[in-house]
Amino acid sequence: MQSQTHYQGTVEEKLICWALLFTYPIYAIGGLYITGSVLGWVVLGIVVLRSFVEGENSFRHVPLIVWLWGLGMLMMLISLWVGHADWSLGTTQTIKSTVGWAKGWALLGVFPLLGAVVNLKPERLIRAVCVVGKHTAIFGVITFILYVAGASGQLFISPLQILGGAGDNFFMVSLYGVNPESGAGRWQFFAPWAPAAGFLSCIFVIFCLQEKEKIWRNWGVAGCVVMAMLSQSRAGWAIFIMIIPLFLFTSQLKNPWLLLGLGVLLPIILLLGEPIYEWVMDVFQQVKDARPRSTRVRAALENLALQRWRYESLIWGHGMVESGPKIVEFMVIGSHHTWYGLLFVKGLVGLFALAIPMVLSLIYLFVFSVHNVQARAAMCMLIVFTCYSLFENLEILAYLYWPALFWLGMTFKNLQNGESHV
Repeated sequence: MQSQTHYQGTVEEKLICWALLFTYPIYAIGGLYITGSVLGWVVLGIVVLRSFVEGENSFRHVPLIVWLWGLGMLMMLISLWVGHADWSLGTTQTIKSTVGWAKGWALLGVFPLLGAVVNLKPERLIRAVCVVGKHTAIFGVITFILYVAGASGQLFISPLQILGGAGDNFFMVSLYGVNPESGAGRWQFFAPWAPAAGFLSCIFVIFCLQEKEKIWRNWGVAGCVVMAMLSQSRAGWAIFIMIIPLFLFTSQLKNPWLLLGLGVLLPIILLLGEPIYEWVMDVFQQVKDARPRSTRVRAALENLALQRWRYESLIWGHGMVESGPKIVEFMVIGSHHTWYGLLFVKGLVGLFALAIPMVLSLIYLFVFSVHNVQARAAMCMLIVFTCYSLFENLEILAYLYWPALFWLGMTFKNLQNGESHV
């Protein structure tokens, strides 16, 4: 399959592929936040319009579990409205927060729905991600040379910020950033901050490992490795190392020799449970000690979010984020953690609105993962989501990892139709 095939197909398919293929050119003008936030709604509007004009219901065969994601994100909106009413935040703020929902949480429902209704072949999405991986590898090498040569890393903040309604990080165009604790270079690539680039490397490598053509697979994986290494994300390194063997060897669970080996290994692990646990905790502590200031602030943010949620807004949350005190460097309460953020802003309703579709999707995909590579990839992506939800706010980065959300919907549709991709 040649790269040019990405330019064929319906308008919906072209928009999805072009948005990926032109990731770096769009980043060069600071337009990724706007593109990712608007893309899903534009494509959804085209699908609805096509259904109306052609008189065919494109949503008739959408899997139930995809609708569950949509329902969960709709509950997020309801929780937001109730929280605003409870705390008397006013009509203007409610409208602004609703727009924020449309650019964040809503995308976790929109893109799986698009994956289920847009007839895009998985191979085309995989190839587009590999192209981004190739560009990432080249960008990483060139900017590393410039960093060694002493070139300035920050370029400019895009004037498109006036349209986006988000912070400077989402519109900053840079070659690389600087680690505030060590003063060394730290790359965020086309993400708003370096740990988010580590997150993307874990998602994109799952796509790239499925590429059939060796040269594109190598380029894609190389780009993901470069992104993981230069982002210097502790969580990114750990998850990246874990996710590759998980994706490659899940299919071997049906191998009787592997099952026999697990049967022998598990009792040994149980016998050695305490020393293994102590070793893991020691390693975990060493990782945290590598950046003590960051670890301290994260812990304080989590405690503050939990306390405020428990005593002030148990069910519906506070309705919107708030800046914390000096002890957390005035960072937003609930940031750096999806679940604490949900509890603070949207209460128990918001937490279950995300947890229920995530857990049910993981169970559903696990059942098919041994025999279906597409389900295996989707399961691994959800595992990455779950892991990173402990370090990032998932909704704020949905404009970047939307290909994985689209893949989820595509997978659910193909599994429902009985399509096999071994």
